Amino acid sequence: MPDAHTELLQQMAIFGGIRTDILLFLLERANVVRVDADAYFFREGDFAQSMFVLETGRAAVLKLWRGEQHPLRTIEAGDCFGEMALMDMKSRSASVLAIEACAAIELSAGCLFELYERDLEQFALIQMNMGREVSRRLRETDDRLFASTMGSPCVDASHLLRAI
Repeated sequence: MPDAHTELLQQMAIFGGIRTDILLFLLERANVVRVDADAYFFREGDFAQSMFVLETGRAAVLKLWRGEQHPLRTIEAGDCFGEMALMDMKSRSASVLAIEACAAIELSAGCLFELYERDLEQFALIQMNMGREVSRRLRETDDRLFASTMGSPCVDASHLLRAI
């Protein structure tokens, strides 16, 4: 019988089509990370080897520019973040700050490698789903950049600023 962690993952696009036994396999190897309000999950430029699924709380994705943090988006329970690092094997491209006390499931590259060794098909499906999520975010960013370049305000970011 699926528990709350399994049900959370099953609702996420990144785990779409993943069997329950594989989700349980991943969760057995995952850590639950708790971060206090106003503390960072990680900072831009940090070494990266994991992704997170936010269980509770809210967090902000921040990008450093000219010495100041600028909000990119807000993360809510059920959202994932940090998956780019598992795909491109580079340092963190942004910081994630807890707006409220948060709990998140941390899935490491090692955990996913164990899945690769166990079930290549399910591993490939997760990788494909991560690619879709990153592509969705890139498409959204492209739309914002285009609208900004054309002189049209594309998104009111004031809700992000109030959240921090």
